[in-house]
Amino acid sequence: MSSSSAEKRRIAPLKTPSGLPSNAITDISAALTTLLADMFALYLKTKNFHWHVSGPHFRDYHLLLDEQAEQIFATTDDIAERARKIGGTTLRSIGHAARLQRIPDNDADYVTPGDMLAELLEDNKHLVSLLRETHDLCDEHNDVATASLLENWIDEAERRTWFLFETTRQAK
Repeated sequence: MSSSSAEKRRIAPLKTPSGLPSNAITDISAALTTLLADMFALYLKTKNFHWHVSGPHFRDYHLLLDEQAEQIFATTDDIAERARKIGGTTLRSIGHAARLQRIPDNDADYVTPGDMLAELLEDNKHLVSLLRETHDLCDEHNDVATASLLENWIDEAERRTWFLFETTRQAK
């Protein structure tokens, strides 16, 4: 194999064949890439709180947050691969993710367990709205496969929201 043909392949665009028009590929892959940045931000925040939770409900909160973080992380590969499968590209670095994320970080030295759960509740509610926006975009471009994946992720985020809501309710 000549170095010339290897060089051509190295600089060739990543043009995965897709039945979607180019504007759909651009729009949907950009939305998925931003959604992927949000998922990584929410994953890391959830793990941060998992690692730093304390207090009388430590074990319950620690396990809940670990379970939720695993579920969030499990979506990341599917999101990135869907962007590539339709012919787009996706995240390339932590810096790229940081520039796109809409879920805010929490770098505080100490956060009370109640505040952790309340913040994650709001973040998951926000994520549901972002997932629905991406679903609407997929509907506009008739991308039923991506929309179907999003429906599952919406359901998972709604379940996390429900668990966080119920966990933060005060006993009366």
